[in-house]
Amino acid sequence: MTEDNKEKKNVSVFARSEISLETDPLEEIFALNLGDFISEHLISDELVQKISKTKVDKLGSLKKQLKELISIYSIDNTLKILGFSGREECIIYNAIAKTIKQMVEMDACHVFLSKDNIMGDNPHDFDLLLVGSSVKLNSDISESDIGYSFKDNSYVADSFRFVKSIEVKDCSKDKNFKPILSLNEDKISYYLAVPMYNNMEKVGVIVVENKTEKVLSEEFIELLTVTAKLFATSMSLKKLTEETDELIKKEDVTVVHLQNIRAELTALIGDLSLQQQLFVENLAQAVDAKSNFKNNYSHDVADLAKEISTVLGLNEKTKDLIYYAALLRNIGKVTLPEELFNKKEQLSEEDWEKLQNHPNVGVSILMSINFLSEVVPYINYHKEYWDGSGEPEGLKGYSIPLGSRIIAIADAYSALTSKRAYRDAMSKEKALEIIHSEAGFKWDPELAALLEKIVK
Repeated sequence: MTEDNKEKKNVSVFARSEISLETDPLEEIFALNLGDFISEHLISDELVQKISKTKVDKLGSLKKQLKELISIYSIDNTLKILGFSGREECIIYNAIAKTIKQMVEMDACHVFLSKDNIMGDNPHDFDLLLVGSSVKLNSDISESDIGYSFKDNSYVADSFRFVKSIEVKDCSKDKNFKPILSLNEDKISYYLAVPMYNNMEKVGVIVVENKTEKVLSEEFIELLTVTAKLFATSMSLKKLTEETDELIKKEDVTVVHLQNIRAELTALIGDLSLQQQLFVENLAQAVDAKSNFKNNYSHDVADLAKEISTVLGLNEKTKDLIYYAALLRNIGKVTLPEELFNKKEQLSEEDWEKLQNHPNVGVSILMSINFLSEVVPYINYHKEYWDGSGEPEGLKGYSIPLGSRIIAIADAYSALTSKRAYRDAMSKEKALEIIHSEAGFKWDPELAALLEKIVK
């Protein structure tokens, strides 16, 4: 036996498990293979019953834990991101493609999944099959015969196989680019293929295209990359929750089997949480880039809001929720034309209507992101004014959620001290003077006084 094997043999199953149940000395003994040294005649009926009961209790406890995880992280809760829903798969993927197209302001988006991730029967002989598109096809996408085989040596296949993004800035000059005519790819100039993958598997590829030479900025490429990983992790978690559900129904399932799948499940849930956080942060950066704000403007607002929350002595969870709400308070902007934010001339009535309604667009998106549902009220009411003259419901004074009041004043101060297309940045003193003059009818007067102490 090698030293490595000896080391593994002398460590209990529970010590090796990522998340262990409460330690039971008897199970530790048998996990260490010390049971061989206990003579059979020394094991009493009482001991046998205790061992049996312990195993049943642990089995039941593990099944209960796994059922709870499944109920929380089922498809209805994890795939409600960027237009995901629990309806037929083609509707999900079409919604994803259309939303991504709008999000990154490209002319088209397509989603390809590997054959191992296609729901139901797959009659097509492709390694990667088109399952969603922003382009209207002549036939239902579930009946279309569009995809790639690895032998095709295509950019989609290469992106998947080598787990890398592939960008073509002028398709007309690229001899290796092979357009699919039914997707109108013969008319495009810019092409980007981004792999969907996570730590467990490769899932598919997201493609975005543009008819003009306009390329995606670094912020939007990163947002698309994070979105692809988030999608892949959600897909993997969906499959694993289904496998777990089947496993706990089996009569011959063992504690070890359940522990193993629990370790995989909790690892994926951790990955999902990380990807969701990265998605929020990158979405905020993309909004800033589109709005022509200074780099990290949304982060500056969020950091200030969190600092105010800390001084107020709010608990950690509330501080985190306010931080994320501050990051995403203008999330609706990502679905509006970039030129709208950079206009130096007076905005039209239609322009103003689009801008004034953007929090509602953002709330609609956030409502479908399960883990952020608690931040929605903070975002929805951050345009309310202390005297009741704000939007959307004219809430007044302390009836406005505290998180909304904090975000509002942090946003106001950061906006005043940032450069805009129509004016230069104000000094800290001038910004505080304006906020102080508006305290009591726009801003919570107590927060205005607290802000002055924090930023001075």
